[in-house]
Amino acid sequence: MKIDKTTPPLPASQIGELAPRSANAKSAKGSTSSETTTSSTSVQLGTGTAQLHNLGKSMAKSPVVDAEKVSAIKQAISEGRFKVNNDVVADKLIDSVKELISANQHKV
Repeated sequence: MKIDKTTPPLPASQIGELAPRSANAKSAKGSTSSETTTSSTSVQLGTGTAQLHNLGKSMAKSPVVDAEKVSAIKQAISEGRFKVNNDVVADKLIDSVKELISANQHKV
């Protein structure tokens, strides 16, 4: 079964940014065992972090399944009104198999 993404991914530049390191921070290669240096790294998260957090909250509130649509389909099946279009099912199945094969070929 193919599941379409409902929201586009955020650009990598908005996900989070590292702040520049302080001038006091030394690289691990440049320090010797006799040196004791205290360094800190500062990380600042960009606006994308807040967007991801808000998106996560809104997704947690929304139902995974549209209960009203499921109920309508159940009702149609029980009343004999639900018709399966075999051609569409077959086409979607073939498309899914093609995608799986293509994905597996890229991994090898």
